[in-house]
Amino acid sequence: MSSIDQAWLLRRADEFKCGVLFLTRLRYGASDSASGGGIAEAAWAFPLVGILVGFIGAVVFALVQKIGLPAWPAAALSVAATMAVTGCLHEDGLADTTDGFGGGTTRDQKLTIMRDSRIGTYGVCALAIAIILRVSALAILGAAGPVMVALIAAHGASRAVMPVFMMCVPPARRDGLSAGAGRPPQTRAAAAAVIGVLILLLCLGLGHGLVALIVLAIAGALLGWLSRDQIGGQTGDVLGAVEQAGEIAVLLIAVW
Repeated sequence: MSSIDQAWLLRRADEFKCGVLFLTRLRYGASDSASGGGIAEAAWAFPLVGILVGFIGAVVFALVQKIGLPAWPAAALSVAATMAVTGCLHEDGLADTTDGFGGGTTRDQKLTIMRDSRIGTYGVCALAIAIILRVSALAILGAAGPVMVALIAAHGASRAVMPVFMMCVPPARRDGLSAGAGRPPQTRAAAAAVIGVLILLLCLGLGHGLVALIVLAIAGALLGWLSRDQIGGQTGDVLGAVEQAGEIAVLLIAVW
């Protein structure tokens, strides 16, 4: 392998590491956080991080079933494992987004509510519905094999939407997580999208994979329009809501 190839691989490995540090609580090596423009450059790796998160959830589901527990508690613990791995990053975004969009009357009020660490009625209801739908989908699938495929598809594809969303919808604030991360270059967002499409087609097959792709595109467009209408753009919380919506959509299509 030439030195150029090695340098290219090392850069991609560093970007994958940045993606892991940004999207999960997993830590390795000397760095313990991701920041600045490195996140935008690492955006192509978001779906690969999703595969890792989905695989961890699938392993927990299989282990729980192995000790004799039925599908429902296995599904609940599997979802809990993915939440623990990510530090509930996306669930927090979903709750803050629904609280802000539902509870505020002006743009500034909505942004203030979204930055408030307290959770309101809208956020509680959104989280409850999101968790019930995810657990129910995995319990209906019932077996470790289909659950693994569905989790990898859901977590990988939903995180592939995020870079495209970040590129297409401008930040609503000059500060905050999304503004600090920056807008991914078109090449990185396109690479994430291609990886996401491949994940869907390989995991769900041509028919269900294309349906999931269409649903994700529609959901992303609607959330982009809603975010612009409500707060003038996107924030880190909105990106969390995008991931949750995509994850739920793919899981429901997997059991359809």
